[in-house]
Amino acid sequence: MSELAACRDILADLIAFPSVSSTSNLPVIAYIADRLADVGARVEIFTDETGTKANLFASLGPDVAGGLMLSGHTDVVPVDEHMWMSDPFELAERDGRFYGRGTCDMKGFIACCLARREQLAAVAEKRPIHFAFTHDEEVGCIGAKNLVEHLKDRDIRPGLAIVGEPTLMRVIEGHKGCCEYTVTFTGRSGHSSAPDAGVNAVEYAARYISRLLELRDGLIARAPVGSRYEPPYATLNVGGLEGGMSHNVIAPRAVLKWETRPVVAEDLGYVKQEIAEYCRTKLLPEMRRHTPEAGIETEVIGEAAALFPKDANSARDLAFALTGENRADVVPFGTEAGFFQEIGMDVVVCGPGSIDQAHKPDEFISAEQLSQCLAMLDRLAERWA
Repeated sequence: MSELAACRDILADLIAFPSVSSTSNLPVIAYIADRLADVGARVEIFTDETGTKANLFASLGPDVAGGLMLSGHTDVVPVDEHMWMSDPFELAERDGRFYGRGTCDMKGFIACCLARREQLAAVAEKRPIHFAFTHDEEVGCIGAKNLVEHLKDRDIRPGLAIVGEPTLMRVIEGHKGCCEYTVTFTGRSGHSSAPDAGVNAVEYAARYISRLLELRDGLIARAPVGSRYEPPYATLNVGGLEGGMSHNVIAPRAVLKWETRPVVAEDLGYVKQEIAEYCRTKLLPEMRRHTPEAGIETEVIGEAAALFPKDANSARDLAFALTGENRADVVPFGTEAGFFQEIGMDVVVCGPGSIDQAHKPDEFISAEQLSQCLAMLDRLAERWA
């Protein structure tokens, strides 16, 4: 069996686990754990409070500080099977491409790691190599947040990390944060012929949105000088608004979904402070003038940390040596990398596949990209020995 064929078979196994974020990822975690245990890895599984989701952290080599961590997430986004040419949870091969939900984002990288587990185990005698595979990245990086809490409590933890999100094997040293919120507006229902007798939650949600759009203009004006991102400023998006019952009923409830992607930490502070002040001084007093129980409740869906470029970054330098690249880029999409940077690790993002294929029908990864990732791990084994 060729090296790529072995990776392909592992990828087929991984794709067959429909680990959509709304369902359990325990079966795919168990599969990964078994493969790593086969080569002597010390495997730890951390379940969440529901008992239906888990992170995996595994180590090869000595139990000492430092070493390299290879990291990825096991969850995938939902599918609309009617829009796929083939079963999204059964690997299909066409014209040098492997199709299936998660092939690109990011089970292709996990498959490469598992395909090279024996080689990595053989060279980890003096310096450890770790694997971190998480849950619920697609819904706010929940798993990564939980994992770093476990790692923070340890005196012994990895020094470097490569997060294998799809970058076409480019070395990425920075990305924006990704912060998602759901805001629920509670008003009072009534007949539309007497609008003053009720509190229209949809109208107040619309005013909230209007203020967000003003803040979006403010973010554009705050773009850092020399920003390497495209666009160069923090973005803000209104993703959805639901509410109301009928044409002639005052809407008693509305639910708003929005996100912002800060370039620097101050961007997020600016947005949160300004919108909170607007609610406190404008919206809530008006809503509660005749309806004391009216309210605005904000749920934090996820606040994914940004990955900040650093002048000194050993993970970036290692990735250069492994890939042959000599330039590191930044990207606008978010990953789990920032959480690992926050606890003192040097981190880069580098993995097979294109982000342009992620979250789409007929998601795929090319055989060429898998081969490049396998070659990177081969060079890692050569350098680590």
